[in-house]
Amino acid sequence: MKKIGFLSFGHWSAAPGSEARSARDVLLQSIDLAVAAEELGADGAYYRVHHFARQLASPFPLLSAVGAKTKRIEIGTAVIDMRYENPFYMVEDSGAADIISGGRLQLGISRGSPEQVIDGWRHFGIAPKEGENETEMGRRHGEEYFDLLRGEGFAQPNPRPMFPNPPGLLRLEPHSNGLRERIWWGSASNETAVWAAKKGMNLQSSTLKKDESGEAFHVQQAKQIRLYRQAWKDAGHTRTPRVSVSRSIFALMNDRDRAYFGRDESLDHIGQIHDLRAIFGRSYAAEPEQLVELLKEDEAIAEADTLLLTVPNQLGVDYNAHVMESILKHVAPALGWR
Repeated sequence: MKKIGFLSFGHWSAAPGSEARSARDVLLQSIDLAVAAEELGADGAYYRVHHFARQLASPFPLLSAVGAKTKRIEIGTAVIDMRYENPFYMVEDSGAADIISGGRLQLGISRGSPEQVIDGWRHFGIAPKEGENETEMGRRHGEEYFDLLRGEGFAQPNPRPMFPNPPGLLRLEPHSNGLRERIWWGSASNETAVWAAKKGMNLQSSTLKKDESGEAFHVQQAKQIRLYRQAWKDAGHTRTPRVSVSRSIFALMNDRDRAYFGRDESLDHIGQIHDLRAIFGRSYAAEPEQLVELLKEDEAIAEADTLLLTVPNQLGVDYNAHVMESILKHVAPALGWR
């Protein structure tokens, strides 16, 4: 295990006990949590993107703010739903955010998960092409964005521009060198993992996956990662790809930890997402010594180079910093971190 970061879904609500009661709360706390994570020595601050929900949505203002307030930590998404994105405008937004951070963005993109409204992307002025479904549209947007990040000129310059142009076709600006190698595809199946490898994207595999064999979640996910790496090798890419997995992991250090997370969550779960039979990975909550032994048996964690800890952001910055510190100090070293 080379890197450990956190993943926040950025919920807010006025429910009893919530410390993130508004959009302002969750945005400012998301920045503060990244600063705290960097001070603790964590490697990454990642955020989920959901539209039409009381959760984090438009990622680039947040990523830019985190980039301006931190110096070392990786800053990313897991994931941006590409059904909603204009790839051209996204190139400008992500290029600016990456430059502000000094080249620390790690952007997870994907076709996206079921959303809060029906065909929400239509309200953004986006629609599939004729004969194309929304999944194909999301992949197409991802490919277009990934290709534009090459920084090659493609637009014919105006012969009478407002400002002088450089020679040749024009590209989108600002261009951030190296960002293209820090794009990840969020995959829930073996097939999309292989597709991402062929395209040259890194791989993000979350806490749910298409149930393709009936085996335990971590076993299926480890097989997915191995298929991805083989496809990457077969495609002839020269650099080493990154692979992340996400887990809910809590070291029970005190009575508050035990009250929140001491219940038994030791089993995977099976669910249905539209026509997809999905398997959801278990949560881990135990005393540190026991937690180490449980995590050593997780084949996908062993296969990945990056572990993202899903955090209960509504419990506030201080408590989530405690959650991360407990893992980083008492669990992660025994798993080979640092």
